[in-house]
Amino acid sequence: MFELRMQFFNIIGIVIIATALYRANAIQVDTSLGKILGTTLKSRLGADFYAFRGIRYAQSPEGELRFQNPKPYPPWKPAILDAIEDGPMCPQVTENVTDMSEDCLRLNVYTKDLNAKKPVVVYLHPGGFYSVSAQSKNFAGPENFMDRDIVLVTLNYRLGTLGFLAVGSAEAPGNAGLKDQVEALRWIQSHISHFGGDPNSVTLFGYSAGSFSIGLHMMSPMSKGLFHRGIMMSASPLGQFDYESRQKRLSDRQAELLNCPKEPASDLVKCLKKKPMMDFVTTSAQMFDFNWNPILNWLPVIEEDFGQERFLVENPYKTIQSSNFQKVPIIIGITEYEFVERAYYLQLNETTKKWLNEEFEMYAPIILLYERDTARSKSISKTLRSTYLGNATLELPNTLDSFGKLYSDGIIGFEYHRFLDLLSRVTTVYTYLFTYKGRYSHFTYNNEVYGAVHHDELLYLLHVPVKTPLFKKTDPENGVIENLTRMWSQFARTGDPNNATDEYLKDIKWPAYTNDKKPYLVIGNDLDVKEGGIFSQRFQIWDELFPVPKFNKCH
Repeated sequence: MFELRMQFFNIIGIVIIATALYRANAIQVDTSLGKILGTTLKSRLGADFYAFRGIRYAQSPEGELRFQNPKPYPPWKPAILDAIEDGPMCPQVTENVTDMSEDCLRLNVYTKDLNAKKPVVVYLHPGGFYSVSAQSKNFAGPENFMDRDIVLVTLNYRLGTLGFLAVGSAEAPGNAGLKDQVEALRWIQSHISHFGGDPNSVTLFGYSAGSFSIGLHMMSPMSKGLFHRGIMMSASPLGQFDYESRQKRLSDRQAELLNCPKEPASDLVKCLKKKPMMDFVTTSAQMFDFNWNPILNWLPVIEEDFGQERFLVENPYKTIQSSNFQKVPIIIGITEYEFVERAYYLQLNETTKKWLNEEFEMYAPIILLYERDTARSKSISKTLRSTYLGNATLELPNTLDSFGKLYSDGIIGFEYHRFLDLLSRVTTVYTYLFTYKGRYSHFTYNNEVYGAVHHDELLYLLHVPVKTPLFKKTDPENGVIENLTRMWSQFARTGDPNNATDEYLKDIKWPAYTNDKKPYLVIGNDLDVKEGGIFSQRFQIWDELFPVPKFNKCH
């Protein structure tokens, strides 16, 4: 018994010593809200930097605040805010339900110098507006970027029904998750100077849903003046899909799943506000039509005026054809194989494959995000099936590549192409194709990396612990990490990714996109400039099927 007690006290002693050592690396910052306690960490190449994680930028959106615009988090003086570890992720389907909370509106700040005035890079995470987070321990480690001369901010925003319920009334006008991002950007404007960041040099850097968000921030009156450049990776808000002011299909489905009245909207929201967080998590999969499709399920909406601050006030196509948006410099690009992974799993599922083979005209519009059950829809489906698949029956492995291209273009490629085409007419845009095939990827086929797919660039820009180790200088991935982080940081600094004095970038001149030569940068083992546009022939068919909606240019 005595030995067991001694072992117990020895363990307690080790924990206390470890905690003391952890705290010995602590660093404190004073802000107008109060003191914030962070810690010292090491970058990928061994440089010291400071990490402040889990800082609340908005009040917990629970109870009456659920579905509403975020409210700023109040000062905590004279207490000290402990920001040494990651905060919880926002509610979503995950194996670790204990690491999830509605009190998730947190951000993380990473910096090497508290007294500097460095460019700020703000990361908006992917996940289809219903998953993923900014946690460093899972998806968004800062170590690669901390070898560059920037301040990095990563943030959570509300997801799924809790973040995007839109019932067409003041009770839930929609876009709550996007307004969370705005609240975080306002926090950055007020407080980032205390962390060595320059509030007048803020670059948004987003992937997939995060990239989609950046396109909308350019158009939102709420985001005006809050950022100065954008890096949009694999998505945009301009595609073949329509914008609604109320997503009744989704609100009706959530009402059915949680036994709430569908109408009136006030009664629906009153009922949903009383439901526990986990009810929304456990019904997430059922909110989709089938097999997690349509992948863009919770879409941003055009908000009617109920007296609230509105994020999106008109159709983005109308905004981009006007002069009334932020024409900031942009990098936008895609990967070589984008969504071949999801295309593979759709064909691997015997039921889904059967539906697509036998009733393509019914199911293709759902997975490819265009209008359903119309004569035009059927015509579009026939054209796409003929063009991409040669009307072949879906069967692996024969149709992995062809269906992979169709699904990739429908979900990501056309959005990218349309945004690039319209935006490059009015502001400076650089575009890229990511082709690097490394040892790690989000998709392996027959136990081998297939190629560069959706999310794969993030493995080199951020440390993604769920996918890769922290790469060393001697690893084969070192070159692509150096290239990406240097170009992105240079762009954050100047609005131009080129740097003739940089040892890695000195031999490449990445030209801005023009509609005549259509130049783009291929990011593979090396950097290579090509012309003629990315997948131009494939996207031409989408341009013909989905012409740009016309709006009056004057307001």
